[in-house]
Amino acid sequence: MQIRIIITSLLLTCGTLFTVSAQQQYTLLECIDIALENNRNIKQQELNRQQREIAYSQARADLLPSLNASAGQNFVFGRSIGLDNTYVNTNSSQTSFGIGADITLFDGLRMKHNIDARKADMHASEADLDKMRDDIIMSVSTAFLQALLNRELLQIAESQFETTQADIARRTELVKSGRMAKGELYEQEAQLAREELNKVQAASNLKLALLDLAQIMELERFDDFDVTAPPAETLISESTLLASEAVYESALQNRPIIRSMQYKIESSEKEKLMARSQLYPSLSFGANMGTGYYKMNGRDNDPFGTQLRNNMSNSLGFSLRIPIFNKFQVRNNIQSAELAIANTRLEMDKTKLELRKQIEQAYYNAVGAKSRWDAAQKSVAASNEAYRFAKEKHDSGRANTYELTLAKNNQTQALGEEAQAKYEYAFRLKILELLKD
Repeated sequence: MQIRIIITSLLLTCGTLFTVSAQQQYTLLECIDIALENNRNIKQQELNRQQREIAYSQARADLLPSLNASAGQNFVFGRSIGLDNTYVNTNSSQTSFGIGADITLFDGLRMKHNIDARKADMHASEADLDKMRDDIIMSVSTAFLQALLNRELLQIAESQFETTQADIARRTELVKSGRMAKGELYEQEAQLAREELNKVQAASNLKLALLDLAQIMELERFDDFDVTAPPAETLISESTLLASEAVYESALQNRPIIRSMQYKIESSEKEKLMARSQLYPSLSFGANMGTGYYKMNGRDNDPFGTQLRNNMSNSLGFSLRIPIFNKFQVRNNIQSAELAIANTRLEMDKTKLELRKQIEQAYYNAVGAKSRWDAAQKSVAASNEAYRFAKEKHDSGRANTYELTLAKNNQTQALGEEAQAKYEYAFRLKILELLKD
């Protein structure tokens, strides 16, 4: 599958890996493979596909002749018909054996159209299975990138916390040496408490994101679950912003949902031809062979083997059925089939419109995410410089602790917004690639 090829090439590149000791780590491709293997909806759809395959196989087998054997045993009490075809007051018994075969020679091509319809249903079911797999891939990719984003936000929170800790340690030494008033530490300690809260919240958000991903994958255990991937910059560098029109044209050729609707239209058209075939005569051929044993009480009866040989009979015959009037059933079946075709074509149009809307939204979301990321990168550069300048001023006594704290908070906010914009842009690019293929 082309989607798998894209993700494989995306993940096999070398990059900085996020590692957590003593935990089972999964790449995006591994998460997708596990989710596809465990998902119960996919398993149900696979069973549905197998049912369609059986129906197609049976439609083909309907072309073959049927062969059946029979055996019977009858007991008559009272008056019985003798060998001379007269009734006699005596009990009798009769044993019969037979074998027969029949085959349809012509039925208005109904069986041929049924084969084509069931084949289209089978292919539609396969396309529906591919669509379900694509939906799972989309869900896993979304949850995976959300986990990566929350991991980076946690790293930002930890970095800011460590910076403030180091700053407090340095200022504590200055207070001990008498070169700084102790009151200068209060705001910094309050800032450290706020950043510790942010770190705890970020760690909780990461655990929830990993839990969400693990639940989508339907894992039985979540306690040792973690993910690993190249940096977001690597993901972005491997992708290009595809034009919406090019994505749409490719999607019309490749998307499973479009293929499914095409096969459903084909199936509906064959169902109409099957209904029309009932207007034509049908011709069948049959062959039968039978024998039996007859026993009447009170009379001499030929031996069993002798009667089986003597009573052997064979027959061949043709059966022609000509439809004349069937209470308008055929006409109504044809009209119902035509309505089904029209409804399926409308569903196809709705599917194409929805797909076009989805692609356009994905494209403009990607464009917007790129703009936000560019702006966020500038904001990070400016906030870093502002924090550096505020720190220098504070160290030289030209700025108070509140100004330094404000600059640091602005820096933290800018870093968080930059991370969110970066991962959103990476996700939007991948969405366009998935929609294309």
